[in-house]
Amino acid sequence: MPDESPARAYLALGSNIAPETNLPAAVRELAACGRIVRASRVWETPPEGFPDQPHYLNAAVLLETTLSAADLHDVAIAAIEHKLGRVRDPRNRNAPRTIDIDLALFNRDVLQVGHRRIPDPDILTRAFVAVPLAELDRDYVHPEDGRTLAAIAAALTATMPEIRLRPDVRL
Repeated sequence: MPDESPARAYLALGSNIAPETNLPAAVRELAACGRIVRASRVWETPPEGFPDQPHYLNAAVLLETTLSAADLHDVAIAAIEHKLGRVRDPRNRNAPRTIDIDLALFNRDVLQVGHRRIPDPDILTRAFVAVPLAELDRDYVHPEDGRTLAAIAAALTATMPEIRLRPDVRL
């Protein structure tokens, strides 16, 4: 008999177009895909790659779901981003956005889902991804790197102090 227990999907969220509205809306939409176990606090960071735009607000969500990684990424996340007005600019991958939802971790799996690598490589290089994920599960051991999310986040914030807590924005 196949195992029907839900998967644990760790999702990284970002927005810099009406983020105070779009981040909570994304979390409400994700709740339809399973059970929200935990949501991080919201963090503000300056934009990367294309500086002439508003700062980003970032967060993370731990979702228990019966969806596969592929269905979560290709169907559910794509539909939520579309519903919240996400427009992808093929000339500027760092353009402002209403919402960006990335499947960062899925259980303790190492996989390729479409063009996405899981674990998301950005966990190891970007504080705005690692810090909210560490709030969800500080003792989670990165399946490739071997460090905990807490250790990864601490190392990144020591070298990239531009991340700032936004307690006024709630998910």
